[in-house]
Amino acid sequence: MKTCLIVDDSSVIRKVARRILEGLEFQIVEAEDGEQALDVCRRTLPEAILLDWNMPKMDGYEFLRSLRRLPGGDGPKVVFCTTENDVAHIARALHAGANEYIMKPFDREIVEAKFQEVGLI
Repeated sequence: MKTCLIVDDSSVIRKVARRILEGLEFQIVEAEDGEQALDVCRRTLPEAILLDWNMPKMDGYEFLRSLRRLPGGDGPKVVFCTTENDVAHIARALHAGANEYIMKPFDREIVEAKFQEVGLI
């Protein structure tokens, strides 16, 4: 079973994402911010990361830059999930190493389609 790390400071978003991704047969690990997520990744890299942009302590952009510098950090497929929808944010996320980008609010169809696009399902 593939593992997905859900990184979001909102417990509601994490719960919704968990329900969707467990339905797609992912084992779920959660983190409330980029620092916690980086600690998780230092121990074991997941196959997928659903990543919020705006979080306390370390935002999604800084987490992604740090992740990609870890040994094997280029492996996880990262899908940014945020309310930031301007072209500059999207370009910045992709330049930092994101594989895909989805907007909040999201549903199962959107998550499933994006995870298929990056080869996770």
